[in-house]
Amino acid sequence: MAGTGGPTRSPSAVELGRRAYRRTQTTRSVLLSAVSTLVFAAVIWVFVVNTPGWTRVQQSFFDPAVAVKAWPRVFEGLLLNIRVLLVAAVGVLLLSLVLATLRTLRGAVFFPLRALAAGYTDLFRGLPLIIVLYLVGFGLPGLGVFPKLPSYVWGTIALVLTYSAYVAEVWRAGIEAVHPSQVLAGRSLGLSHGRTLRTIVLPQALRKVTPALMNDFVAMQKDVGLISVLGAVDAVRAAQIETAASFNFTPYVLAGLLFVLLALPMIRLTDWLSARMRRREQVGGVG
Repeated sequence: MAGTGGPTRSPSAVELGRRAYRRTQTTRSVLLSAVSTLVFAAVIWVFVVNTPGWTRVQQSFFDPAVAVKAWPRVFEGLLLNIRVLLVAAVGVLLLSLVLATLRTLRGAVFFPLRALAAGYTDLFRGLPLIIVLYLVGFGLPGLGVFPKLPSYVWGTIALVLTYSAYVAEVWRAGIEAVHPSQVLAGRSLGLSHGRTLRTIVLPQALRKVTPALMNDFVAMQKDVGLISVLGAVDAVRAAQIETAASFNFTPYVLAGLLFVLLALPMIRLTDWLSARMRRREQVGGVG
């Protein structure tokens, strides 16, 4: 073995042949996939451009001149969406951890806290996000006890309230998936319940639920565009303004493409991470 002074074994001719065959098959599969994708896209394109109403649809939804004119305002609105997304992501992470921790507390004395956390998750998982936006964005300011805040702030609060309920259940599933012996081992070492949860249970739970957490983040990337219903001039609202000015729907398509480009890196990262974790499980956690 290398590093122990012993001889290094080189692959046999049979193994080298197998590797060469696998490389050939991989290259062939990639080429076939690329060709079939191009052919399929070409067929779809030919079908669409030859439909009777394509010219009108192209003028109404895919006008390059309108897209160029709308770009500055829509892009500025997208920057607001990104700021709201980042703040909401931090808020969801913190609140969901608190909720998941409350739901995993044991003992009769903690029943009120467990019931409160369970009621919260049931309520906000059942309410449509757009209704939560209306209740928070128009209802809470109407009470007259809160300071005057921009509409995007209320939209951020509504996003945190709704998505914390979903993410809390993801965290709870991860925590409960950790074997009880891990908790018992931590307590046997003299660690408190909180420190055991923080240093032993949560790191293992995070590994188990990372793909699910990332999927929720991707979903929130789309739903952050709903803050426009409160009047916030984000990408969707900016597209609506430009559409009303030009009588053309191209700004909406532009905003949609920007949201896709925003979500695409996270989607690919989630797929890669999920595939990596599946491979690790298939080989027994080695690698």
